[in-house]
Amino acid sequence: MTKSREGKVKARSPFRIGDGRRLGEMNTMRVARLEVGRTWTRGGPRAGAWPSGAETTQRHLAAILACDVVGYSRLTERDERGTLERLKVYRRDLLEPLVSEHRGRIVKLTGDGMLCEFASVVNAVTSAMAIQQAVTEHEAETPEEERIRFRIGINLGDVVCEEDGDLYGDGVNIAARLESVADPGAVVVSGTAYDHLQGKLDCGFTPLGNLRLKNIERSVRAYRVDTDASASVAAPPPLPEKPSIAVLPFTNMSGDPDQEYFADGLVEDIITGLSRVDSFFVIARNSSFTYKGRAVDLRQVGRELGVRYVLEGSIRRAGSRVRISGQLVDAISGHHVWTDRFEGDVSDIFDLQDKVTESVVGAVEPSIRLEEIKQARMKPTDYISAYDLYLRALPRFYSMTREGFADVRRLTNEALSIDPGFSLAKALGAYIRSLSVSQCWHEPDDTRVAARMAREVLAEARDDPTSLRFAAQVIAYSAKEYEMALGTIERSLLLNPNSAQGHTGCGWVNAHSSRPLVAIEHFHRAMRLSPIDPEKGIALSGIGMSYLMLERYEEALAWGERALHEMPNYGSSHRVVIMALVKLNRLEEAQAAARRLMEAFPTYTLTLQRQINPWLDKVFAERYVEALAISGVPE
Repeated sequence: MTKSREGKVKARSPFRIGDGRRLGEMNTMRVARLEVGRTWTRGGPRAGAWPSGAETTQRHLAAILACDVVGYSRLTERDERGTLERLKVYRRDLLEPLVSEHRGRIVKLTGDGMLCEFASVVNAVTSAMAIQQAVTEHEAETPEEERIRFRIGINLGDVVCEEDGDLYGDGVNIAARLESVADPGAVVVSGTAYDHLQGKLDCGFTPLGNLRLKNIERSVRAYRVDTDASASVAAPPPLPEKPSIAVLPFTNMSGDPDQEYFADGLVEDIITGLSRVDSFFVIARNSSFTYKGRAVDLRQVGRELGVRYVLEGSIRRAGSRVRISGQLVDAISGHHVWTDRFEGDVSDIFDLQDKVTESVVGAVEPSIRLEEIKQARMKPTDYISAYDLYLRALPRFYSMTREGFADVRRLTNEALSIDPGFSLAKALGAYIRSLSVSQCWHEPDDTRVAARMAREVLAEARDDPTSLRFAAQVIAYSAKEYEMALGTIERSLLLNPNSAQGHTGCGWVNAHSSRPLVAIEHFHRAMRLSPIDPEKGIALSGIGMSYLMLERYEEALAWGERALHEMPNYGSSHRVVIMALVKLNRLEEAQAAARRLMEAFPTYTLTLQRQINPWLDKVFAERYVEALAISGVPE
């Protein structure tokens, strides 16, 4: 963006669609008033109006862009005249030309917002990105508290056009509501818009989940457009309607760093207990633990994770005695809601966990009866020594390394030698063997042993959601018994609907069972429950794999590349990218991707892939191996 000799701001659009062409010629439009949340009306004919011959109500599909100024009242209170003057310049020299350049028409514009209509959702988003970047550049030298920033919502939907050009209907209302949840400098699009954008724009999309929008009866799937203009302001997840909580890692006060695993394991069990209360929304362990060892502002944690409450505390273990201290903070106000301390013997550790869970539930939502959280109580084993070995295995499991997986095998084997009926340890042992095969870290008999152990878990652990989740994934991947796996993972989620790992597992079970659309929904749900998860790449890779099954290769490639960026050591993501590139006839890039796969997993072969192909859809399984062969993966 530059300034002319007359001092006007000249708009330029750095964004291109598809083949990079600039769209349309610039012109200006007169604008009228916009009231967000009301029926959109026009004051009279103007440039860009519908043809005068349209004398009856018409319904058509349109891309609607709704935009307003963040903190407009605050800005005008500080400097009413200066704010209005700057907005006037932006209307004349930025907004109107950029909308027109991308073949849109401005339906309404007020002192703080505008409504636009486009025939193409690609043009709508391109225009929105250009507006955000132009305004951001122009405001760069303005003090932060005085900056004008826009939020934009875009929806592709059905609209009703009256004979005088008035627009109304859900297509308009959803765009306005999406604008209201967008962050400053951000563009948020609906799921219908997103579905038509894949592969057509040089930008990324961050899923925001299914949002409950004001005055919109159904939930709306939404995505944030990742552009340079919005990169400086990460859009936090919206607060769920139910009580929402994150449990941060408790501080180990034992004075012994070797007891860190014990503190972390207890917190993980508290998270599991809370998440089994259906009336709660609980952030997953992986996102909560990204704050481990950091001095944090609990209000900032609440914003980043999209929760109302944050639980923090400490654990001290001295010999056989354990003391758990906790405090619950309202992340919006910063006020303490509850604080308490619990002491007991190590042999009473499960009872102490129950007391923490019950106290938090009672403090946040007193209307929830204690009977409703009985399902959260779980005593996985009578042997504390076996439980201690399981807790030691967890951090090695989360390491996602060959060495870590070997330690998990050893520790779960030791736990099972103490208590052969310890189903949770058996389920983890089965899953680590199945996942090792996918990662090429396996031992010769892993597939058979994993399937046997998983079946034993199903016979022993009908009410433990974590054990069922591990077993379901093994049954689908290693045993290829898809109906059994689907029934098992559904029961796991019934018992623990807040489990991000459960939804990720459900996504993979559905993908293996040739239900890619269902899989995608579960992967997105998992990422909302764990928005800053270090293992997000597993869900992203699953979305990419599902789009491969749908033969939507541009989308598969985009998700696969995001997955590789998040987790370069996850083998599935490499394979998603390779197949997508082959199907897009980008063979040189596919061959380069195959070389990166083989560098990371040198023992991987087509023969191995044929042996472990977990897909119910045999045609897809054949295409999968064929694409890997074309890229140069060895036989």
